[in-house]
Amino acid sequence: MSHDGVVARSRHPQRSVMRSVAFLTAGVLAVPLLAGCDSEDKAGKPLAGQDIAPVARGLVADGGTLKWAVDAVPATLNTFQADADAGTTRVAQAVLPSMFRLDATGRTVANPAYLESAKVIETEPRQVVLYKLNQQAVWSDGREIGAADFAAQWRALSGRNSAYWTARNAGYDRIEKIERGANDLQVRVTFSRPYADWRSLFSPLYPKDVMGTPDAFNDGARRKLTVTAGPFKVDKVDTAAKDVVLTRNPRWWGRPAKLNEIVLHAVPHDQRAVALADGSVDLADVDPADAERIGLAARGTANPLQGSGRTSVTKLRSWALAHGVGSDQARAGQTTLRRAITRYLDEQQQLRGVEVRKSLEPAYTQLALNGSEGPLADERVRRAVARALDRKELARLVLTPLGLPAVPVGSHLALAGQPAYADSSDAVGDQDPKGAQALLAEAGWVPGGPVKEEKKGEKAAGSEGDRAGKKGQEEKEDKSDGGDDGAYIVGEDDKSGDGTSGDDKSGGRDDGGDRHIAQEGKHGGVPGAYAPKGTAAPAAAPAGLLAKDGKALALRFVLPSGAGSETLNSVAERISAMLERLGIRTTITKVSDESYFKDHIASGDYDLALYSWPSSAFPATDDRPVYAKPVPAADGSVNVEQNYTRVGTDQVDQLFDQAMATLDEDEEVSLIRKADARIWAAGGSIPLYQRPQLVGVRKNLVNAGAFGFQTPVYEDMGFLKKGARISPSPTK
Repeated sequence: MSHDGVVARSRHPQRSVMRSVAFLTAGVLAVPLLAGCDSEDKAGKPLAGQDIAPVARGLVADGGTLKWAVDAVPATLNTFQADADAGTTRVAQAVLPSMFRLDATGRTVANPAYLESAKVIETEPRQVVLYKLNQQAVWSDGREIGAADFAAQWRALSGRNSAYWTARNAGYDRIEKIERGANDLQVRVTFSRPYADWRSLFSPLYPKDVMGTPDAFNDGARRKLTVTAGPFKVDKVDTAAKDVVLTRNPRWWGRPAKLNEIVLHAVPHDQRAVALADGSVDLADVDPADAERIGLAARGTANPLQGSGRTSVTKLRSWALAHGVGSDQARAGQTTLRRAITRYLDEQQQLRGVEVRKSLEPAYTQLALNGSEGPLADERVRRAVARALDRKELARLVLTPLGLPAVPVGSHLALAGQPAYADSSDAVGDQDPKGAQALLAEAGWVPGGPVKEEKKGEKAAGSEGDRAGKKGQEEKEDKSDGGDDGAYIVGEDDKSGDGTSGDDKSGGRDDGGDRHIAQEGKHGGVPGAYAPKGTAAPAAAPAGLLAKDGKALALRFVLPSGAGSETLNSVAERISAMLERLGIRTTITKVSDESYFKDHIASGDYDLALYSWPSSAFPATDDRPVYAKPVPAADGSVNVEQNYTRVGTDQVDQLFDQAMATLDEDEEVSLIRKADARIWAAGGSIPLYQRPQLVGVRKNLVNAGAFGFQTPVYEDMGFLKKGARISPSPTK
């Protein structure tokens, strides 16, 4: 749910952007749990602020090139296509109009560079929104931004013309017509049905040159944008050099960009510390292990090759492994090992010019419970799992070592500081092992029950490979490198299109491997965090094994195995231990990053899984597909949209529909909070913690870093003037 994008039907990359079970059991939805909005401000404040080294523009030097690491060169520059990613979003933010953007609290604010005002001027017989555009706003070809561009985008995204290969049309399908207002700078948008989230539309806005024909939409904007309207323009997309080069837009009417160029350069996560050291990039999201390495460089790194006497190879190897020099190099011969250590120490010296800026991402990590089959199809078992978890402990495990607020997330639909936020976790109950055991007993799972011996050729429930053959292949290596908190933010970059609908938002923040937001954050693992595939998690003071009808209560916990998955592994191990205490056996199965989301999460081949969702400023629109009740299709399949836990209710769907249709903002917030309480009670997913945001940054780079909720202000980024100083960040 990040405003820059996340997986499933990926939510909209610049905003934040759906389950199949019986109705909730009696008594779960008591009135106090569904009170919704009242005079008390439940939204609170963001748990962490920005960390971008903010300075006045007068202290920023004119000129220079910012080299910004991205995961890959974008496959398309059209954010409305299914394979758009976080890089697509970065380009769009810098070169295209957005009528609204997000502030530091994750709330939408009008963008004065493009809008003088935008408001609902009529509600009967139809909702009408009047946009008054900035008089200076023009496209890079000199043409005024106007109604023709709005109309072309509406026609392309309305869903009425299947020749347009769109990934989403939410909101645009409610527009009845678009007209010129009293003059060329006014645009009247008339809706056929009331639409609460009208501010989500036309951000970004593409020129009619892109939206005017299916060919231009489908192919023309994939590798180039010849007409733009931002502080920067697209100069070139160089796949060979793995670069997207943005240069100053000479027709930009706002405050001129400080930088001459922004180069988005593709760098794998496990190579970013080296890239920061050698100057290949100036700004890069980093894993906790690399963040620790940068901090170590600032304090000075001891040189094991110096000193009296000759250091043994064993000691050098131990030092190299402890400092992340690289397992292959650390285990090599003495000459190769010494060269690797020398190279590492040189990089450490160069990293002294880099610092880590940190905040919390506008995304959260959740435990997903597949309710489509098996023990978790019973709501009582899902709620028992929820009550077994100490979410505060899990948040501390991930965030405390990073110096970030370790507060569990209390809502599926918003994060602290956003208007719709309220902690509704009491709808499923606090950690309560006895209450969890009572729910399991009610569902028929009892300690010490007889378990049928498996017949020859059969696999025990929860054993290695159980149901693993459905799709994908398990990772054969027993180790993972890096420290990503499951780089699975749904929607952040998984654009496979599986299980998506026409309303799917593209650009979901990173979806590759543990980087799908469905992407998990990046955190360093703890010793012993990794369990080889098929290994049952250790238990602390386990209860008697629970069984029913001759079968043990065993759940398959599927995780990615690639670089950066240590944090997810650590969290999964801790969850497994908590469940073991109740007598629930879990088996951790590790699969390749490439198959994790597509072949397991989206296809429903898991019992438990960890991945992330970005938060949205428009939860009524963007989150409905994530929690919608799955619907049988004509061909016998089930359309789950983005509801990968397959748990949903009619009541939740109705509350989303009502929230989307009201123009009363307080009523919309109340309805969203009621929907969240019901989602909690259904127990299909359990929000755990907000993802950490760690950014390695050249020390003299200002107005850039860990942006948190806020949309970056590209024209203010740059390098500090010589002699100027940066005030200490309040987060440090």
